[in-house]
Amino acid sequence: MCRRLPERHQLRATRSPALASPVRTVFTKTPSRKAEPAATPAQTSRASTSQSPPSNEPIPAPNTASNESLKLQEDNTSNIDWTRSFHGLSIEPFSKEAADVLMAPLSPDDVEIKPDGIIFLPEIKYRRILNRAFGPGGWGLAPRGETIVTEKAVTREYALLAHGRLVSIARGEQDYFNKDGVPTASEGCKSNAMMRCCKDLGVASELWDPRFIRKFKAENCREVFVEHQGTKKRTKIWLRKGDPVSYPYAELKR
Repeated sequence: MCRRLPERHQLRATRSPALASPVRTVFTKTPSRKAEPAATPAQTSRASTSQSPPSNEPIPAPNTASNESLKLQEDNTSNIDWTRSFHGLSIEPFSKEAADVLMAPLSPDDVEIKPDGIIFLPEIKYRRILNRAFGPGGWGLAPRGETIVTEKAVTREYALLAHGRLVSIARGEQDYFNKDGVPTASEGCKSNAMMRCCKDLGVASELWDPRFIRKFKAENCREVFVEHQGTKKRTKIWLRKGDPVSYPYAELKR
């Protein structure tokens, strides 16, 4: 006769060997990831630019006040180096009133003639025309280099300025006969440069017109034979009609 085991012993007997064995938990070591270098500001900026959607906000207008200030600085001619600058050259024409004064026809009474037949406008009359066109103080001459003094002449380059703008550049020259005459020759050199610069403004442009020259000499001048009182050398000179022959010449009677 079999002996019946208690119920708790029956359950223990029917449990599988696998379940009866203790459970072990296995921890596996995963490889650690290397730390990535920090992003540079440029990479961060590119990333944010590529990720951010395009903005529809209007572009701010330029600073008008700063632009006007810059223009005022450019227009300030007090700091311009006129020995090298071409500031204002051909930027715009002068007013019609100034142009009418500059290009007005010459009066025959203002034109003179040298003994060799060259007609000219006296230097002071150029200055009067510039004063009428731009006003006293509205124009001036700026030297563009050093004065060059040779054994017989003085030369220097000048720029004609009007209302803060460069108008023209010319080199003046003047002969002298002794060293004491160098200061006077320097002033004549400046006047000569001014007259040459005025050609670009149309002042007395008739003096370079062959037809005007021939007509003026035929109507207003005469050619006479004279004798030099010192050397007794005879020659022919030009004069304005009505002007007498002056020393050291004496007119020869035909």
